[in-house]
Amino acid sequence: MKRFIVFLLVLLLLGAGAGAWFYMGVDRPFKGYDLAEQFVEIPQGSGSVAIARRLADAGVVHGVNDFRLALWVTGAARRLQAGEYRFDRPMSPRQVVEKIARGEVFVRPITLPEGLTYTQMAALYESKGFGPAQEFTDAAKHKALVSAVDPDAKDLEGYLFPDTYALPRHATAEQLVARMVAGFMKALTPELIDKADARGMSVRQLVTLASIVEKETGNPAERPLVAAVYANRLKIGMGLQCDPTVIYALERAGRYEGNLTRENLQFDSPYNTYRYAGLPPGPIASPGRASLDAAANPANVPYLYFVSKNDGSHAFATTLDEHNRNVQQYQVKYFRDQRQKR
Repeated sequence: MKRFIVFLLVLLLLGAGAGAWFYMGVDRPFKGYDLAEQFVEIPQGSGSVAIARRLADAGVVHGVNDFRLALWVTGAARRLQAGEYRFDRPMSPRQVVEKIARGEVFVRPITLPEGLTYTQMAALYESKGFGPAQEFTDAAKHKALVSAVDPDAKDLEGYLFPDTYALPRHATAEQLVARMVAGFMKALTPELIDKADARGMSVRQLVTLASIVEKETGNPAERPLVAAVYANRLKIGMGLQCDPTVIYALERAGRYEGNLTRENLQFDSPYNTYRYAGLPPGPIASPGRASLDAAANPANVPYLYFVSKNDGSHAFATTLDEHNRNVQQYQVKYFRDQRQKR
């Protein structure tokens, strides 16, 4: 009898030890893959067993039961989220479960700043390793994405909203472009459309003016003032005479060499606002939210001119005489002094 009791006690102790070891496995780090990193895709609607099998096959967890026990311990079975996950170090089953429950899917950020053309965006897209520039350029020609607000659009110039986008590893240029257009549509609020309409401007004209404002100044406080200068010129039929529109025309023709010359100002293009009155045919870059707002809400000022002060700001003027004095002070005198200092 004593031997039987001892035998039972030994079995109980062994069972308890095995159970404790198994239970403690929930917090035991494991790495069963040889590469520096391992990616695991969890499709939408996957059950816990299917997820456990994917993780075990990828060497992220030791086995299916390890993951399922961690699910039971954490109570996270209903919180697992689909997506692609990146693993680059030994992790316990509990940590793996928590990572997936938090939805820490692997994404790569790309920042596309304000004031870029879609061609410049394409070059940035390629330089950051997301894919060929041509794929982005092709996607940026899907004008149907904005036909509801701009039926005259020939491409998506001006309608790709500048922002930082977090992309899955296998995201395509078309998917990124679609998200950028969605970002633009969100920024183009009904209030902005109503204000543009009240000023007699279509959405295309609003975005075109906003793109000019974006290219002319990076100073937030000046955007409504720059918008006012061009709005005032349009109102009296005065030429916009905007350098960035000429640069855009030259870039489209592959003729811009980095400096704007007097000869360039004669370049024959509908985007050359030195030769053709009114707004150019379309946007010359992608404006941000602040420039869209400035184009719809220009400052109530009489300015018709502005010139760079070479410090990131501009001097504004109402009359040509005042403007000429500003040019003398901030351009002619400034650069003469700079030459003398050399």
